[in-house]
Amino acid sequence: MKYFVIVNPTSGRGLGEKSVTKIKDFFEKHSINYTLVRTERPWHAAELAEQAARNKYDVLVCASGDGTFNEALNGLMRARAAGFNHTALGILSIGTGNDFAGGVGIPTNLDESLETLANGHRRRVDIGKVSGGDYPEGRYFGNGIGIGFDAAVGFAALNVPYLRGLPAYLIGVIQTVFFYYKPPRLKIELDGETIEQNSLMVSVMNGQRMGGGFRLAPNGDPHDGLFDLCIAETAGKLRIFQLIPYFIRGDQEGQPEIKMRRSSRVTVTALDGDFPAHADGETLCFKGRELRLEIVPEAIEVVTAKA
Repeated sequence: MKYFVIVNPTSGRGLGEKSVTKIKDFFEKHSINYTLVRTERPWHAAELAEQAARNKYDVLVCASGDGTFNEALNGLMRARAAGFNHTALGILSIGTGNDFAGGVGIPTNLDESLETLANGHRRRVDIGKVSGGDYPEGRYFGNGIGIGFDAAVGFAALNVPYLRGLPAYLIGVIQTVFFYYKPPRLKIELDGETIEQNSLMVSVMNGQRMGGGFRLAPNGDPHDGLFDLCIAETAGKLRIFQLIPYFIRGDQEGQPEIKMRRSSRVTVTALDGDFPAHADGETLCFKGRELRLEIVPEAIEVVTAKA
């Protein structure tokens, strides 16, 4: 078994670089054949992942957060399109959110995610593909797409110093509530249903949570061939703060502003205005007009704590 390890040294506010020694010690303790490379620039992880798959490594390991994972996922999918399907994906959780890992049964701390690699259970998972915004040709994602308020919060959280996970995103919420523009009117096309409304946010989830702890899709399952959507209508500033505890607990369904849906395909179009959007925390656009999403069933094999 050959492992290719991609480390983003800046993940988790520098936790990536601090974790290199522990990661190397783990592989050497278990006598695992591995190659470790640090990322050096945007989309470097995609290049490394594609080459690792073409070189027939057994497992590609991302020691990072959701953003670097997303790049590596896109590299694996490029290799897959060329017929290189051998490589499984492992994750070592050292990022700000670690949301994809949490959704597929990988522990969200470094020590336990290392043990997950040692146990070696594997399971195939769905991923999503989104086209539009800055990626008209398409970009793959593992955990979810955030459109509107959700995306603006994520962008703000990236600029919060010294904090990781949910605390950083809560600061992002506070900043965004007071600076977010008027939500646009959206047309949201699903399997057998079209919704038109002024939407604060649309979260299209393959996993269960976003932002390190907001359970936007508490019933999300990356093995069921469907997206889970959390669609929020426009709300005032006070009401947004009132809704936050519901999103953290995952019991927002039933609140008057919230619609929960499932669909294998989603198209979101701005009927007036525009919207920011992210994929796994990575920028899709700042002023998008239309996004088209589809599920790709059982696309990749993941090393997970669950058999």
